[in-house]
Amino acid sequence: MRVPVRRLTVLYDADCPLCRHIRDWLARQRRLVPLDLVPAGSPEARRRLPGLDHGRTLEEITVVGDGGQVYRGPTAWIVCLWALAEYRPTAHRLSTPAGAPLARAAVLAAAKYRRAARRPDGSGDWGGRAYRTDDGWSYAPGTGWTFTGQAPRSSLPPACGGSCPAPD
Repeated sequence: MRVPVRRLTVLYDADCPLCRHIRDWLARQRRLVPLDLVPAGSPEARRRLPGLDHGRTLEEITVVGDGGQVYRGPTAWIVCLWALAEYRPTAHRLSTPAGAPLARAAVLAAAKYRRAARRPDGSGDWGGRAYRTDDGWSYAPGTGWTFTGQAPRSSLPPACGGSCPAPD
């Protein structure tokens, strides 16, 4: 027997900038089904869903229905879209055999971003800095960012005459 879905709990990685962005986006949408946005692995998630593998929820997007339904990966993302007034038709298209590869690709791209955005120890936001021309980086639309090892002439000290190495 199928149980209707009247409410969904969306577990998101609170340490992931992309996940927080999607959480905020979901919170701004008009919903046909209420969404509870809860950090994965948090005390709140463990209290609400004691039988769930909370370690796995930090590895893969997980959505839980009020009837005990558990959705993971692409299906979880489709269910989130299904709960939104403006995106329910999109959810129906993504749930077809023709749309499933697109949903899978979106979830895989998000997972790849999450891995890249994590610190080497696996925690929190990536601690890297932005590329800056003052640090010896240059940008070209066709090739992207390139490290030249030398700051542009405009950022070199005036007494240098342009032949000094870039400052550390």
